[in-house]
Amino acid sequence: MSLPHAILTALLEKPSSGLELTRRFDKSIGYFWSATHQQIYRELGRLEGEGHIRALPAEQPARGQKKRYEVLPAGRAELARWTAAAQDPKPQRDVLLLRLRAAAVVGTEGLEADLRRHLELHRRQLSEYEEIERRDFPPGRDAPQDRLRHLVLRAGIDLETFWTRWLTHALEEFAELPGAAPEAQPREPAPDTSG
Repeated sequence: MSLPHAILTALLEKPSSGLELTRRFDKSIGYFWSATHQQIYRELGRLEGEGHIRALPAEQPARGQKKRYEVLPAGRAELARWTAAAQDPKPQRDVLLLRLRAAAVVGTEGLEADLRRHLELHRRQLSEYEEIERRDFPPGRDAPQDRLRHLVLRAGIDLETFWTRWLTHALEEFAELPGAAPEAQPREPAPDTSG
């Protein structure tokens, strides 16, 4: 249910065509809520059908001209309703954590190299977020809209900082693991720590 709200948010910030929206998703909203071009175009049609958005009249009729969309009052009301509604946090689901749990049973072959790859990816993403912060949020830029957008960016920075620290720690743990494969005989199962 969140993709339509992401699109409404982007269109309220700036009326756009579907192509412009997909580019904006790739450069901003997509950092924390990804969508394919097909999903965005499909959702635009649905939002238009529900009366939440409308295509702006073309400035000059031309064949193949991109439709630009704007949010209607019903779309703004829906976004405000959704923003104000209480939502529980979603459980963390990360395949890397599941792979580590499985490695405790079948061995760590190949996993250390992938942890290093993940660390490099998170370092790059952190660097990109920090560059966006330097560029787009200089000291003194504290209008309410800027402060809220900066909060979103800070969440990304903090998450990437967490992952780089955690992966560094995980690699330190790997360095201390004995190199032997898991024992062939059955062992007592580890206590369930999944909560």
